Amino acid sequence: MNMKYASRLTVCYLGLFIPGTPVTFAEDDTNISAETIVVTGTREARPISETAESVSVLTAEEIAEIAPSHPSELLNRVPGVHINNLGGEGHMSSIRQPLTTSAVYLFLEDGIPTRPSGFFNHNGLYEINIPQSSRIEVIKGPGSALYGSDAIGGIINAITQPAPEQTEYRLNTEVGSHGWTRGLLSGGTRLDNGMGIRADVNYTQSSGYRDESDYDRISTNFRLDGKTDVLGNVKTIASFTKVNQSGASSLEEADYRNNPEKNRYHGDIGFREVDAFRLSSEFSREIDTYSLLTLTPYYRHNAMTMMPSWMITYDPNVREYDFQSYGLMSKYRRNFWDDKGILIVGIDVDYTPADYQEDVITVTQSDDIYIDYTLTGVKNYDFTVDQKSISPYVHTEYFIAPQWLMTAGVRYDNFDVDYQDNLTNQAVDPTHLRPESQTLSYDQWSPKWSLIYQYNDKHHTYLNYRASFVAPSVGSLFRPGSAIDSTELKPITVDSFEWGFRGNFHDKLDYEIAIYSMKKNDDIVSFIDGEDRKVTNAGETQHEGIEVGLDFMASEEWQVALAWTRTHQTYESYSYVFQCFSPVCGANGRPIIETRDFAGFDIGIAPETLGNLTLVYTPKYWQALQLEVEWEHVGAYFTDETNTQSYDGHELVNLRVNYDVSPSTRLMIRVTNLADEKYSTYTSNQVGDPDISYRPGLPRSFFAGVTFDF
Repeated sequence: MNMKYASRLTVCYLGLFIPGTPVTFAEDDTNISAETIVVTGTREARPISETAESVSVLTAEEIAEIAPSHPSELLNRVPGVHINNLGGEGHMSSIRQPLTTSAVYLFLEDGIPTRPSGFFNHNGLYEINIPQSSRIEVIKGPGSALYGSDAIGGIINAITQPAPEQTEYRLNTEVGSHGWTRGLLSGGTRLDNGMGIRADVNYTQSSGYRDESDYDRISTNFRLDGKTDVLGNVKTIASFTKVNQSGASSLEEADYRNNPEKNRYHGDIGFREVDAFRLSSEFSREIDTYSLLTLTPYYRHNAMTMMPSWMITYDPNVREYDFQSYGLMSKYRRNFWDDKGILIVGIDVDYTPADYQEDVITVTQSDDIYIDYTLTGVKNYDFTVDQKSISPYVHTEYFIAPQWLMTAGVRYDNFDVDYQDNLTNQAVDPTHLRPESQTLSYDQWSPKWSLIYQYNDKHHTYLNYRASFVAPSVGSLFRPGSAIDSTELKPITVDSFEWGFRGNFHDKLDYEIAIYSMKKNDDIVSFIDGEDRKVTNAGETQHEGIEVGLDFMASEEWQVALAWTRTHQTYESYSYVFQCFSPVCGANGRPIIETRDFAGFDIGIAPETLGNLTLVYTPKYWQALQLEVEWEHVGAYFTDETNTQSYDGHELVNLRVNYDVSPSTRLMIRVTNLADEKYSTYTSNQVGDPDISYRPGLPRSFFAGVTFDF
């Protein structure tokens, strides 16, 4: 049976149990019974043919077959998506953007942002229990009117497993190279009152491929599903993740080539400890056959203690973040015009009080290895921030003709950020400037528009315009280092146009093609000024590309899937003033002040091409066995803004074997980097520095596991 077709049926089945599933207004319900269902765009289950965005769905079946040990192993199969591996489950993302730590992506769990705007973490996927999700949805480009700040490059939405219809349990155990062990335990049942409960537990541990780079995590998800007479459908989710990760350094070329296991951070140097808790309840009640009201109150609590590894050489410190969020997402949807259109109105509110403290440390070296640190008793920063946001929005859809669906929407976001400096009695250090206590406000309108034309029940095309923005982060505003006027930073804005095609030929070939052009204004850039790191709004960048996804069922035994992306990302109007008064600057150590203008240059660390090809073989007379060979491609890119040095890219081959011993027992073997290719997951250099730094990728690694269903 076509795996993708089976996966789609599974997704549709799951959609029936999503609280708030709307009355569909598709003209022919028989045509969507085997169609992919998505929930991210409107926070309700909708057929993909009525979604005017480039969206990909990874189902529970695919997640189980891939058994990802890192989010990249799953998400890099999506056209236009590249997630790198920085060690443990640390990562950066590249979705219509360069590989970056910037807040240009929105990570969701069941449609709720895992973090508030202004508190983005580029490693944010390690706070989500990816291997035990029921599916992952990826929207590329700015989000719909239902989402606000951060959704520029894309949205990744992890959907938790629903409570089962009957009692079930699953146990998965794995071992692998570099001290890798993982245990996944799931279970659920129906209660006497008709409610259902489910629990998922993920314990992962690894000693790491590189010296002293151990990592461990524990994640738990608890979910309650059911229906009540008063509140309607109810979905309550409690998620908790604890991560302990050692630091892993970049390497200069000689060590990268000859000693990639080397790690310059030993002991607790570069460590991070993360605790992330989220609690939400979604109440969805059909007021009548045409309308639905959904209320989702939520609570978050995140705490992280870390030593920023990128600052050890010039500004070593240990910092503590702590924030709590109290929020409500409300939405009212009504069908109109004989089910030919819908109107969605809603308002999201969020209140997040946060604390930040940063202590100065001294680090101890042995040769070029950092081995220990000592707290000096001096604080660089100690401040509190109370952030309040309110975001009303409206979204409409209407069949203007039998085959034409038009969508329009707009969102308004307003942020008030109340900042209080708690070190008012401490002298200001010019390398660690502290803004005066103050309140900042940001507001932004984000309009959206799209048009879908359905040629027939197999093929459709869409065109969309989407605008979005990113509010300056709390760190950029109030932890400026030596940058003056950091509180004058403006939000990043983006305008995006996209033309896409989706369809199916003869129930054997699924295709999706997206062509996009995105212009980003007032990009916030971090740069080195002498020995100090600064931030500023730097101008305008252009991001263009084409993404192609194909899934071909060549026969009953062979299936081929291809994801291919080509991008062109350039600095259009991009400059900042560089000042350096340190002895390391200029000829003979003389100070320099100059304007650095990169207009017309390619954006650094933006792969020109991305590719993923999988070949799956399921023997006709031995269908318990499944073999998969995967090819991954990351194209060349420049390592900084000057375009003077580059990384050639790399190609990897992975192997997976799944064997169903019985209906309740599955054996799994996977080999990553089968050819033992030497490669770097992140290659960069600072402007003016000829030395390139590399992040060594995993060598050939073996993993084996067994899954039991009870």
